[in-house]
Amino acid sequence: MKGRDGLIAAWGGRLPLGDGVEPVSLCEGATPLIQLRNIPAGLKTPVEIHVKYEGLNPTGSFKDRGMTVAVTQAVGEGSRALICASTGNTSASAAAYGARAGLAVFVLIPDGNIALGKLAQAIIEGAVVVQIKGNFDQGMELVKTLARQAPVTLVNSVNPYRLQGQKTAAFEIVEALGDAPDYHCLPVGNAGNISAYWMGYSEAAGQPSGCVEKAKQALGGAYRCDGGSFATGRPRMLGYQAAGAAPIVLGRKVEKPDTVATAIRIGNPQSWEMALMAGEESGGWFDRLTDEEILAAQRMLAEREGIFCEPASAISIAGLLKDIEAGKVKPGSRIVCTLTGHGLKDPDVAIRQAQGEIKTVEPELEAVKAVIGARLG
Repeated sequence: MKGRDGLIAAWGGRLPLGDGVEPVSLCEGATPLIQLRNIPAGLKTPVEIHVKYEGLNPTGSFKDRGMTVAVTQAVGEGSRALICASTGNTSASAAAYGARAGLAVFVLIPDGNIALGKLAQAIIEGAVVVQIKGNFDQGMELVKTLARQAPVTLVNSVNPYRLQGQKTAAFEIVEALGDAPDYHCLPVGNAGNISAYWMGYSEAAGQPSGCVEKAKQALGGAYRCDGGSFATGRPRMLGYQAAGAAPIVLGRKVEKPDTVATAIRIGNPQSWEMALMAGEESGGWFDRLTDEEILAAQRMLAEREGIFCEPASAISIAGLLKDIEAGKVKPGSRIVCTLTGHGLKDPDVAIRQAQGEIKTVEPELEAVKAVIGARLG
């Protein structure tokens, strides 16, 4: 794994930035790829499961990968301000990298539909937070219009530099495993991440991809992929959406998306077309899961593996387990699940569903021993 000097330092030859550019970095990337032990041991189908724990990026989510590239490019172009619509993680990342670069940051968030752990980050990092009486998709349309009319740089995933940064997670996985996995499972909200991973895997294997061609069209001569191929294959890409916010699965926009997994509460993904390419070209598929299934996977991962992720992240595990049980995943497969954000992004949901409870006793040895004895039987 390349050192933690930031993505641009590690993968500059594969990123659309000029030589000698000064990176706007918080030492993002190089996140751990953790092999699960206890969950696979309880499955009837033998498989190898790894999680790419993106919650250990500087602001606690995968968004930092794209933001370092997008903000570096914005600074290079002379931008003075950033703008984005967000369900939470993008706003936190934009605010942090904007602060690092000395830029003003404006974020539009949906009223009452953002986890407090994410909102706190954007506020403390100095962003101007505008809460609209609507959902993320409405906010997205507003910021796209504003970016055309005002001197601000849009840093949502419609910005092609964002996906270029996010594709580096696929490079890190190939580097860590020695090749691409057989399957890669991801949460799907705005659909940029599944598109970026497929782009990364395709570049690593030196194989054609509609996502790569889209990137070349968007970036023109700036597109770079120096260094040749270093993988022999590509995984099947499996994308999972919440049942109340599953436009790609349903094949239509969802006007009022609703799910406890706020990071993927999106009814009209901006990278819809590219995500479909990733699924079709890889031989993968999309599916939807209920909030109950998502929260059960979040608890399982925390209780059995000690890994705390936000609800949206847990859908990658929930979807994989469902597909394994249905016989859709081949025995003996090597699988990677992306955990997009840290569990502390949404502590309220975790506390509400926690199995443990706080025991209050007198400060006496026997009282404490009684609690321990009751737990251990």
